[in-house]
Amino acid sequence: MHRKTIFQKDFTLVVIGQIISIFGNQILRYALPLYLLNQTGSSVLFGTILAVSFIPMILLFPIGGIIADRVNKKNIMVILDFSTAILIFLFYLLAGKIDIVPLMAITMIILYGIQGAYQPAVQASIPFLVETEHIMKGNSIVNLINSVASMAGPVIGGILFSLIGLMPILYVSIGCFFAASVMEIFIHIPFEKKKLNGNIFATGWGDLKESFHFMFRERPVLWKISLIYASMNLLLTSLTLIGVPVLVTQRLGFALDTANRLYGYAQGVMAVGAILGGLLAGALSNRLKARTSPFLLIGCALSILIGGIALQTLKGPMEIYIILLIGCGLLVALSTLFQIQMLTYLQLLTPKDLIGKVISCFICVCMCANPLGQFIYGIVFEHIRSSTYLPFYVAALIMIGISVFTRRIFYGIDHNKKQTNK
Repeated sequence: MHRKTIFQKDFTLVVIGQIISIFGNQILRYALPLYLLNQTGSSVLFGTILAVSFIPMILLFPIGGIIADRVNKKNIMVILDFSTAILIFLFYLLAGKIDIVPLMAITMIILYGIQGAYQPAVQASIPFLVETEHIMKGNSIVNLINSVASMAGPVIGGILFSLIGLMPILYVSIGCFFAASVMEIFIHIPFEKKKLNGNIFATGWGDLKESFHFMFRERPVLWKISLIYASMNLLLTSLTLIGVPVLVTQRLGFALDTANRLYGYAQGVMAVGAILGGLLAGALSNRLKARTSPFLLIGCALSILIGGIALQTLKGPMEIYIILLIGCGLLVALSTLFQIQMLTYLQLLTPKDLIGKVISCFICVCMCANPLGQFIYGIVFEHIRSSTYLPFYVAALIMIGISVFTRRIFYGIDHNKKQTNK
């Protein structure tokens, strides 16, 4: 039956559940690494734990996609949100009783791993809850709402962290995950149980091969754009994840409490950029063409470049901070628009029975660059002295080169769409 509006009950519940769950997740992703950086003062340790945390997330994305195609997606969301609440409660009980470094590493690894299994279920549910012509709009709404939660999380987390400390953030996040899991119980997502082809491991391996075969053989444009996306994560996203907190809390000369609040505000500004990107994706959903994607990537590179110029030419720490914020906000806005655009094309080019697996493999390839980039930038910012602008210049120039030399790949997306619609 044709849905007159995108905001049906089940899609609305998914969106609201995401608001609550992502808010809880974001205040943790802000507070836990920053607490570690404050306690140790080591950007190498900070970058290494963030990098190691991403590895299980990457590994679990394909598994999460396989599960999303074979298990009721609602049940996945409920179980994983409830499991996250238990994880943070255990961290609360153990904090102060054992060494913070291994405790933080284990908690972050499990937290990111859960997200790796969780997100494919959310992304794979969208085509089942909205009409085909509304898929990009549905993606943009989910991304937009998540960005609102991502904006509020670090800002509120920064205020709580600087005024009261880590523990209140743990209380809030536990409540968020528990509330989200209860709300998600009432979602109905169409589901048809599939037969297992042999034992569970053989079935999983077969599903994984099927999804990679589709990406590499039937729709090779998908793995090509996933590598371009991975390049952006390696060069630009990882730079902001490591460079901004290190610069704000250690290199620009702010007092520690002020620096922690300013870093929270920076996270909020980046979330505003994600909101802007989501709004643009929704507004341009019927007019945006794949051939415009290289210009989005060049815009991302230029956004990073202005941060490097500020670090080299400006003297006042607050001036540098403001320019960094503007650049990071623009980067996130343009990269969010690019991300929604690519996910929408993937959903349109992929059969519904393969969407969960293919999305997870696509995101897995894209995310592989994150831990490598974070580890490298952690070392770079540990040893670099006054020339903190150099990583910004190098990353921006390489990304511009990639955007120019790969533009023909994006032309193939529109061609594939026309073939699929025939």
